[in-house]
Amino acid sequence: MTGWDRLSINDWKARENIDESSQIRLVRLSHMRYQHPDLTVISQFLQDFGMHLVKQTEDKIWWRGYSNQPYVYVVEKGDEMKFLGGAFEVESFADLEKAARMLGATEIEELTDAPGGGSRVTIFDPEGFPVNLVFGQEMAETGKLPEKLIYNWEQDKPREGAFQRFSTGPAAVHKLGHYGQCVVDFQTQVKFYTHTFNLVPSDFLLIPHPNAKSPEEKLEVGFFGHIDRGDEYVDHHSFFMTKNHVSHVHHASFEVHDFDTQLLGHHWLAKKNYKSVWGVGRHVLGSQIFDYWWDPTGFMIEHYADGDMVNKDTPIGFGPAGSESLAVWGPDMPLDFLE
Repeated sequence: MTGWDRLSINDWKARENIDESSQIRLVRLSHMRYQHPDLTVISQFLQDFGMHLVKQTEDKIWWRGYSNQPYVYVVEKGDEMKFLGGAFEVESFADLEKAARMLGATEIEELTDAPGGGSRVTIFDPEGFPVNLVFGQEMAETGKLPEKLIYNWEQDKPREGAFQRFSTGPAAVHKLGHYGQCVVDFQTQVKFYTHTFNLVPSDFLLIPHPNAKSPEEKLEVGFFGHIDRGDEYVDHHSFFMTKNHVSHVHHASFEVHDFDTQLLGHHWLAKKNYKSVWGVGRHVLGSQIFDYWWDPTGFMIEHYADGDMVNKDTPIGFGPAGSESLAVWGPDMPLDFLE
């Protein structure tokens, strides 16, 4: 395929011989787990990033946004920085039991100390990345939603006698939107995630095939996947992967209210002397406005707003890899962004 070609999800499933009856059924992305050596330092950063503390023990801290998720980020104490995996909510306890039978999986663990409770199983993908699966969490009460701005357009100016006024401070996090990984064996990883779970591609990024017999032959090197919920519209991607020479987590991304919120949050983080990675800009795939930062430990984290929604009828896109495929506007992409 060349250019921005399209393929239906059903045709792709048939091509890849996807057996839906054997899959662990995901509902949504729940939270991220990281190990940090200094809980005080990372806690200050997460507060400045726009999360608020839910619960703290001697060796764990749970952070949430204003969605109904009981938490979106778990900090666990450890001697070194370590990625402990993203967590997905599954449809049933039977899905946890199915996962627990997989090679290398943990036993089903009761999350007695975590806000909202529930149970968890952790499995590991072919490159050793942990994938946490949770069921039975009690949802929290949704926090106060920010007001939607009223815009005055060229020939439509509904905001009469009212003004836009803002307060400085962190960009309040709503929910966890997606996370991603750099992987070595891209095809094996894509097969694992799309066969094990109801994850399907929204877009693939392509490069010329190194052994191509014609210019039309391409190699897939980027995967943007969403949770297949049938007719229900879901985020353009909850999970992504890009081919690399070494395996590592890339970033986790958290939704904020709107563009102004992002810019206010960007300036707040800059004022606090945190290190910006890339942003603010507008992505192509997913369309969201992005802003990437380094946390004090060295993990990349993102604010995003205004992302696309897709469902089973949204065709899969195939397009060229490269900086022009990642941003419509914004600063130039750092050369090491995907390293």
